[in-house]
Amino acid sequence: MRLNTTPKQDGFFMPSELAPHKCTYLLWPERPDNWRLGAKPAQMAFRAVVEAIAKHEPVVLGVNQSQYSHVLGMNMENVSIVEISNNDSWIRDTGATMVVNGNGEMRAVDWGFNGYGGMVNGIYFPWDLDDMIAAKMAAIENVDRYRTDDFVLEGGSIHSDGEGTLLVTEETLLDEGRNPDMTKEEIEAKLIEYTGVEKVLWIPFGVYKDEDTNGHVDNICQFVAPGKVVLAWEDNPDDPQHERSVKDLEYLENVTDARGRKLEIVKIHVPNPITITAEEAFWIDTVEGTFPRNEGDRLPASYINYYNCNGAIILPVFDDPHDEEAIATLQSLFPDRVIEPIYAREILLGGGNIHCITQQVPKV
Repeated sequence: MRLNTTPKQDGFFMPSELAPHKCTYLLWPERPDNWRLGAKPAQMAFRAVVEAIAKHEPVVLGVNQSQYSHVLGMNMENVSIVEISNNDSWIRDTGATMVVNGNGEMRAVDWGFNGYGGMVNGIYFPWDLDDMIAAKMAAIENVDRYRTDDFVLEGGSIHSDGEGTLLVTEETLLDEGRNPDMTKEEIEAKLIEYTGVEKVLWIPFGVYKDEDTNGHVDNICQFVAPGKVVLAWEDNPDDPQHERSVKDLEYLENVTDARGRKLEIVKIHVPNPITITAEEAFWIDTVEGTFPRNEGDRLPASYINYYNCNGAIILPVFDDPHDEEAIATLQSLFPDRVIEPIYAREILLGGGNIHCITQQVPKV
């Protein structure tokens, strides 16, 4: 049922991704103007992610009708295949943000979605099927939902500590393609009302060249515990990412969370610059109205775009000298979780990474 109240009014809030999950949702990639070679290499990478998560918790994999029989035939353990029509596979951004209360109840927030900027600077058209995914998730999970017809937001642009603090980036939420008629204060009020938090922290920048999403927070900064975050970092002052990381660090060092705590900040160095090769660009279909993938384009690679599932961290790696450092750092931060590295270049070629293609359902 669609509700006319808000989560905050009803005593619901967005839990931490680190809280126990019932399951994880993903969507199967197939569009050839975003994924090279008819999305077959991307599908192999997505399957690796699905099977890594499925070792730790159930997976619900949404698939367009055109790929349903193909995916069903993979016979993956602990994976439910459901038909969910979609425009593309970024369920972190198009799926429901689940909220909970203290009585063990769950509801869904169905944010308005406009393809990352609508007709101003969106990355694909149409996006009508994607705008229905959150409602379908709510129906599958049999929970009531809140819908923000008057407010556009992607799930990858918010990150909660579960204790009243929300991380966002100014770069995304103040972008002219999202909610151009709203002030920063009005956007913040909407976030508080629909995530149930008490305080929003506005990090200035996302990762350099994260142009598909205009700098989503899940690629630059995540909570690893209340009062503690990891931040994508670049040491080289000649790299454009360095200035962004420095500005974000300065901001985070000078704020407190909803409970008045100063933040502990752990840096994780980004991979060396990754660019699209001529061969990779050649095998991506060119379609008018779709964000281009050209030879030499730098990709927004980051280790922060990992996914927290029950008992594991599903981590993108890139066959890069910084891979082992990222694995070691996250293992030290999560000694009770398994680090599951996944070679994720094919996912990155589509514009995002492992966190972007996953959406958790809390266990209540």
